[in-house]
Amino acid sequence: MHQAPQRQILRLAVPAFLALVAEPLFLLADSAIVGHLGTAPLAGLGVASAALLTAANVYVFLAYGTTSLVARRLGAGDDRAAVSAGLDGVWLSLLLGAVTAVATALWARPLCELFGASSDALDQAETYLRISALGIPAMLVVLAATGVLRGFQDTRTPLVAAVLGFGSNIGLNLLLVYGFDLGIAGSAWGTVLAQTGMAAGLLAVVTRQARRLHARLRPHPMGVLGAALGGVPLLIRTLALRAAMLLTTWVAAGLGDVPLAAHQVAMTVFGFLAFALDALAIAAQAITGKALGAGDVDGTRAATRLMLWWGLGAGILLGAVVLALHQVLPLLFTSDESVRRALAAALIVVALIQPVAGLVFVLDGVLIGAGDGVVLAVAQVLVLAAYVPVLLLVRAHLDGAATHTLTVLWWSFAAFMVFRLLALGWRARTDRWLVTGATR
Repeated sequence: MHQAPQRQILRLAVPAFLALVAEPLFLLADSAIVGHLGTAPLAGLGVASAALLTAANVYVFLAYGTTSLVARRLGAGDDRAAVSAGLDGVWLSLLLGAVTAVATALWARPLCELFGASSDALDQAETYLRISALGIPAMLVVLAATGVLRGFQDTRTPLVAAVLGFGSNIGLNLLLVYGFDLGIAGSAWGTVLAQTGMAAGLLAVVTRQARRLHARLRPHPMGVLGAALGGVPLLIRTLALRAAMLLTTWVAAGLGDVPLAAHQVAMTVFGFLAFALDALAIAAQAITGKALGAGDVDGTRAATRLMLWWGLGAGILLGAVVLALHQVLPLLFTSDESVRRALAAALIVVALIQPVAGLVFVLDGVLIGAGDGVVLAVAQVLVLAAYVPVLLLVRAHLDGAATHTLTVLWWSFAAFMVFRLLALGWRARTDRWLVTGATR
């Protein structure tokens, strides 16, 4: 690496951090606004958010895989091929987004019913999910375009889009939920409009970059097909990861509306922290891809060691903040005292697992940047297989106060994170992922 590792990591990670926290802030804003409508709307938001994030985030390879591919070609000195590969990912995102949006809207009710929530919460969840499905194409375009820009070592432009998107999301939600009295439907429409605006802005930037490099703008069938096939391992990895999240929410739904409502907010807080820690992972993807594309194995190893230390430190810091505020944060999301007590207990566990999460996200980013998708897919499936029996045991034997049951569930989720750390750490200790060149 030509820049000092610390400087290069900071240059990429700081804007990525600020941009990444905007995405969970969409959900935090929704949770805070909808939470004051009542427990049923908040519980319904928990179910709908889990389904919506699954429908969109299974395609996170559009960002991750594109970042790795674009960065490798950039490191090899072929800028035009880099942006062309990125545009193939954007076209693929539009195709996948349209199909997923239609399927999600048509099957909104059955999807929400899978979680076993109460009828009141189910009605709220269906309303939110059916409307939010319209924003799925825009969500996927944001993923793909962001991946292109990260591959070009640009994390500032996604930051600008995220700040504008988050600001408009808050304003639109407040206007539509309270000003027009649309309830949870207003929150869904606000998020759809904000995501659409973000997609349009990022797409304009990527298109301008392509024109500057005289790259083709129209879709190339073989390139789009290649992007799809290359993303299959990361898709499997993401499906296994989302399955773990969904199963955790399924267990929470079986515990009742109070634990489910508290779990929704706890998982949203965890997601916020995860995106914050993932800033280092984004830097890892871009740095690893570019360094390996240029054949710099020593630089890759040095940056990995440094980012792991930073990931651990950031996890400790974020955990300490959440632990200090675990009694205060519930006041922001609900007026239900039972939900507040359960949430406060869950947040203690959320805080304690942050150091593990910091290491997990950095390792994940490094291996994704190296294009180690097949191993990541196998590892995540094995981790899921180890986690499912733990969840089934919790669901079968938990019965009691909401605070106790939710705390046990979150300790089970902590075990899941430890499983991930063991699997990723085992792989990173080898040299088999250090493959150099423009393509893996």
